[in-house]
Amino acid sequence: MANTTWMANHTGWSDFILMGLFRRSKHPALLCVVIFVVFLMALSGNAVLILLIHSDSHLHTPMYFFISQLSLMDMVYISVTVPKMLLDQVMGVNKISAPECGMQMFLYLTLAGSEVFLLAAMAYDRYVAICRPLRYPVLMTHRVCLFLASGCWFLGSVDGFMLTPITMTFPFCGPREIHHFFCEVPAVLKLSCSDTSLYETLMYLCCVLMLLIPVMIISSSYLLILLTIHRMNSAEGRRKAFATCSSHLTVVVLFYGAAIYTYMLPSSYHTPEKDMMVSVFYTILTPVLNPLIYGLRNKDVMGALKKMLTVRNVL
Repeated sequence: MANTTWMANHTGWSDFILMGLFRRSKHPALLCVVIFVVFLMALSGNAVLILLIHSDSHLHTPMYFFISQLSLMDMVYISVTVPKMLLDQVMGVNKISAPECGMQMFLYLTLAGSEVFLLAAMAYDRYVAICRPLRYPVLMTHRVCLFLASGCWFLGSVDGFMLTPITMTFPFCGPREIHHFFCEVPAVLKLSCSDTSLYETLMYLCCVLMLLIPVMIISSSYLLILLTIHRMNSAEGRRKAFATCSSHLTVVVLFYGAAIYTYMLPSSYHTPEKDMMVSVFYTILTPVLNPLIYGLRNKDVMGALKKMLTVRNVL
């Protein structure tokens, strides 16, 4: 019996316990309802944005193609963590099996990694559109857009395939309580019996490279964009360029800021409470903010929405 207990504690056979958000809340039922409403808003907002981009021919451009990919990532991203968390709260269960934990970890790593590279591809698209407008139809063909989007998904999956198997093969000890609302790598590593310092260093270097390359692309793209905007004679052209770029930069700052905190800051800066709040921000709030940022602030999207509503009212 003792041997069986030891094996369960030191292998991936037993379940993990997700401590979650609700235990720390004074009003867990209200928090559950709020998160459920936000979840529905994120799903519906991103789904409507994808539908508008797909159905309106005026939105069949590279910029909106990438926005539709971002919306798709956000829909899957929030669906990886929130339904499980809400269902556990309603059912009064907080366990997750090792395979489920590994699958959840792989999906969120893949989606987060894909979004990191997609934001860089979107910055490059804006650079070509503003700084090389005459060559834009040649440089950003539909084939090129598909290649860039596929590359983003592939690189994100590489991140998932690299980190998930290594993390889940460490021996875990103790009560196996994950002080988080989903299986995030840093939270799971804290349960390991063995020394994970080398792996954490390698993971840190991997994340630095994953963030540094896109940040360099985004920074250089927007530096050149700002120089081009400064030289523009048309006030309308400047306004439109600033409008499209400011929306993208807002999303970049929100997403990259949370990623840098989670994977690049030393462990001394982290507490379970801070980690969960940051994770709530980029796993729950960012997916609901993106359609608002790209939708409500965008005249083309709002025009397509009005057109769709008008057609439905006529029918």
